[in-house]
Formats: sequence, C-alpha cells, structure tokens
Amino acid sequence: MAAREVTYRPAFLLAFHGNITDGLIRKAVATAGLSPRHVVTLQLLADGPVSQKALAEGLDVDPSVLVALLNGLENDELVHRRRDPADRRRHIVEITPEGTERLRKADAALDAVERELFAGLSERELASLRRLLDKLRTSPENFSCGE
Repeated sequence: MAAREVTYRPAFLLAFHGNITDGLIRKAVATAGLSPRHVVTLQLLADGPVSQKALAEGLDVDPSVLVALLNGLENDELVHRRRDPADRRRHIVEITPEGTERLRKADAALDAVERELFAGLSERELASLRRLLDKLRTSPENFSCGE
C-alpha cells in the first residue's frame, strides 16, 4: 500500500522552514562570534552612531534588555557607548572597527546561507516571498484573545 501524500498546513511549513533557517543563521553568524541579535544590533549601528533610546526602539526591546546586550558587545569591543555632549542624559552608541569587521564576516556567512536557501527561486519569486512575509501577522500586538 502506497503512503498517502500529505498536504501540510502553511503554518506548519513556515515553522518547519523557520526552524531550519534559524539553525543555519545561528551557525553562520557564530563564525563571526556573534548571535543573530548581535548582528541586527551592529547592522543598525553600521550607518553611524545612534542614541541608545533609538537603538532600543529599532530593536523593539526593553531598555534593560538593550543594556545587557550592549554590555556584552562593549566587553567584546564591538561597540562603544558615550554620553551625548549636547545632552548628558543621553547615551550614544557606535560600532567600533572590530565590530565593523565582525559584522562584515557575519554578512558574508549570511550571504552564503541565503544563496543556498534561495537557489531555487528567481529574483521575482524572492521579491514575492519578501512581500508575502512582510504581510504575515506575527507581531504579538496583532493578536488578541477572543474569550
């Protein structure tokens, strides 16, 4: 008796592919000694210094979470924090040359992962995938309990 072909629900397919992709991303950025959250933080700093408050908003994290994240990056000499001379209450965060180099290495590893993951997609299909993913309602504030 032949095995029955199963059509998986889109949410299961997304979760399956997401788990595999997450593992590939973590392995790739680890070659630069970074985590995915480190990479996103360094990417936000790559264009120039940012206030700590703006960085917390860009990462969508609580300021206390950001402080812990920045402490680790600062200990590894990947970012530097300083007081804003115009407003001593503000902290300015900037990427260091070592942070830039580690980000470059992580980006190269991520490029290789993306080339492999999306090798079967045309540029048009990849653009469509991006548009579809942007439409997914995965942000917690988009869901409510209907009880």
